[in-house]
Amino acid sequence: MLATQRHNFSDVLSTPRPFNGSTMMQKTKVGHRFGNSTNSPTSPTAAGITMTLGIVFNVVALIILAKAYTRFRRRSKATFLLFASSLVATDLAGHVINGALVLRRYTAGIVNLTDPLSDFSGNLKTDPDVPCLFLGCCMVFFGLSPLFLGCAMAAERCLGVSRPLLHARLVTTARTKIALALIWLSALSVALLPFFSLGAYTYQYPGSWCFIRVMEGTQSTDLVFVTLFTGLALSSLAIAFVCNTISGLTLMRARLKKKSSSQRSSARSHDTEMVVQLVGIMVASTICWSPLLVFGLMSATRSYNRSLDPDRNTYKDLMVTGVRMATCNQILDPWVYILLRRAILKKIYRITKRQASLRGSMLRSFRWDVSSFQNSEKKNVKV
Repeated sequence: MLATQRHNFSDVLSTPRPFNGSTMMQKTKVGHRFGNSTNSPTSPTAAGITMTLGIVFNVVALIILAKAYTRFRRRSKATFLLFASSLVATDLAGHVINGALVLRRYTAGIVNLTDPLSDFSGNLKTDPDVPCLFLGCCMVFFGLSPLFLGCAMAAERCLGVSRPLLHARLVTTARTKIALALIWLSALSVALLPFFSLGAYTYQYPGSWCFIRVMEGTQSTDLVFVTLFTGLALSSLAIAFVCNTISGLTLMRARLKKKSSSQRSSARSHDTEMVVQLVGIMVASTICWSPLLVFGLMSATRSYNRSLDPDRNTYKDLMVTGVRMATCNQILDPWVYILLRRAILKKIYRITKRQASLRGSMLRSFRWDVSSFQNSEKKNVKV
């Protein structure tokens, strides 16, 4: 009888479960893993709001830069304004194109509980289609282009501040346009490398965006590609930091000497404004892009070494956080030109100086009242 019970129990375990129940349970797991389009942190509402803000801010910055370019067209600032306008236009194009592709996936109902990109075990399928390849290429291109442009702007200002005569002889509007074309061409060449079998683009968790293959089935070519992408981006930030530091120190030294004429002082104020804006661009780019660069390289390295499985979900969340912060860079860049203009900086300086003088007068008044009170007390004691 005991043997019969054991035999029946083993038959029950070996009998396949009904497909409908299994499918429902597995779909529930997938639902918990990817969320849905209404309560997911990457909902279409958040993506639409981010895209709208980016478009509005970049358009406002472009208008400000266009007005400034008409005023300083024949001055040394014209080159900087041409670079800055190109940077804002690149951010605007990246925001519109990438945002439209992401919203298309939401409106098509692909990023939800029945996501066809996810299998029944809850893993994300990595086979890219044409929209994914295009989105991944755009992510790399619009990621590297602003960083390259920020580096070129910092180098141009460093030459203009430290070697103004050499800058006037070498830097022209025609050469600036050639440099812009080369920068965009370089970024595009890197973005097209996966089409020549160096690396690959794939869907990233939760299936709403595409990037370099760093999580699933990472190969040696993928590791080389993500290392190249990260190295170029971080090198651009490092060069910008060095150039901005040299420019800042040169301006501080010139200000301390105070041996220049009033005309040169006006030119130096324009240089200070441009360097302050470049520092703002560099800080925003470093804060926004470093997480995605670091997390992407770390996940690709661990995935290639087959040591990512214990922390796979953590790295997926980190990658999502990194791409959100990288998207914020396209929103913050325009505010650098909106807020860090000379007129705004003067107003901030005047308000700060006024507040400091007001506090100083209040402190002097308080000290006077205290000293008067102490003197009156001494007189009363003597009497």
